[in-house]
Amino acid sequence: MKPRHFLSLFDLTPAELHHVLRRASELKARYRRGERYAPFPQKVLGMIFEKASTRTRVSFEAGMAQLGGSAIFLSPRDTQLGRGEPIEDTSRVLSSMVDLVMIRTFEHAKLERFAACSSAPVINGLTDYNHPCQLLADLQTFIEHRSDIRGRTVAWIGDGNNMCNSYLEAACQFDFQLRIAAPPGYEPDTGLLNRAAGRVKLLRDPLAAAENADLVTTDVWLSMGREEEQLQRQRAFVGYQVNTTVMAQAKPDAIFLHCLPAHRGEEVSAEVIDGPQSQVWDEAENRLHVQKALMEFLLPGGNEKP
Repeated sequence: MKPRHFLSLFDLTPAELHHVLRRASELKARYRRGERYAPFPQKVLGMIFEKASTRTRVSFEAGMAQLGGSAIFLSPRDTQLGRGEPIEDTSRVLSSMVDLVMIRTFEHAKLERFAACSSAPVINGLTDYNHPCQLLADLQTFIEHRSDIRGRTVAWIGDGNNMCNSYLEAACQFDFQLRIAAPPGYEPDTGLLNRAAGRVKLLRDPLAAAENADLVTTDVWLSMGREEEQLQRQRAFVGYQVNTTVMAQAKPDAIFLHCLPAHRGEEVSAEVIDGPQSQVWDEAENRLHVQKALMEFLLPGGNEKP
């Protein structure tokens, strides 16, 4: 039987995604009560990092430990991938030795090639195309603070990057309206825009995007690996900062989210990210709990599926 992978939000049904989010809140409550829940002793998570990370590494490694298992960190320096071994060969070998694989890399095609040959479930820890684990944490955070996101309005302001692409996936799977304010040349994936037609509006004006929004979110203007574009992007994104003027257009109880790390004074003002509408710290913590729920879902013998 082929394993289930989680390369995008489209790899699970809406019912399965809601199950994972409910389960994440249950696991979070157990964790905060100090209850031990370790259903996977001797299970091993292999973590391949071609992109550096703080939250992704700590949340997956701590999460697997809390579930009773262990995690192995692998950078390009630690594997034959760094010396040119075909990713298909690494996939076949590594997946025969571990129970789950998490990959954080640049090219989405590389992730797909690995998953096609893997005998263990593969989780997307981030690619240049999307970041589905972060979206699960974002959605869990919104639901905890404002209940169901279905029928709500989300404003994405800034670069149409991997996070924006995942918000497009989420709009389809969770049935909310998404307004994207991005400067010309920095729009999200065209295929995802078409797939989300009816649930998405592409705008240029951040104030119009934020009008009566329930959630306002953004990301850095300069993604990892594109440092040579810094000056060009700083010019292109003038006027796209999420500040108090932008938040004033949203609903009074709107929340602000940011996947972090954040650059105060660039894509978001300090008054917003450190202000009362910001839930970025809950959002960051929820990476731990939602990924535990996801790993539990994907592992054979995990929590009962919906």
